Amino acid sequence: METGFGWIEVDGMRYNHDIVIHTDRTITKRKKKLSKGLKGEYGHTPIDDTELGFLFDEKPALVFIGTGQYGDLPVTPAAEQLLKRYITVIKPTPTILPLIGSELRKFAAMLHVTC
Repeated sequence: METGFGWIEVDGMRYNHDIVIHTDRTITKRKKKLSKGLKGEYGHTPIDDTELGFLFDEKPALVFIGTGQYGDLPVTPAAEQLLKRYITVIKPTPTILPLIGSELRKFAAMLHVTC
């Protein structure tokens, strides 16, 4: 896995947008429209609990939140509250990637590719 400003590469595929890695290792585009209404308050489109609803169905042992190249992506208090139900690692995306690469437990990840 590799990342740079505005992109991330996972399993040889390059993505030019935020991604979610699901517990079955499929990858989808982050549904940040669910949090778009909070952009004015946070200065960025934050990760909110509405985006993390998939965790209830997938039941990961661990959740990784990549907060962007410089760690600037905000996580709302509602999302932080939801994430208390899981072992959670919140760090800048470049710091998260090596952790994901060596993780053996069932995990989910939301990875931001800019800021």
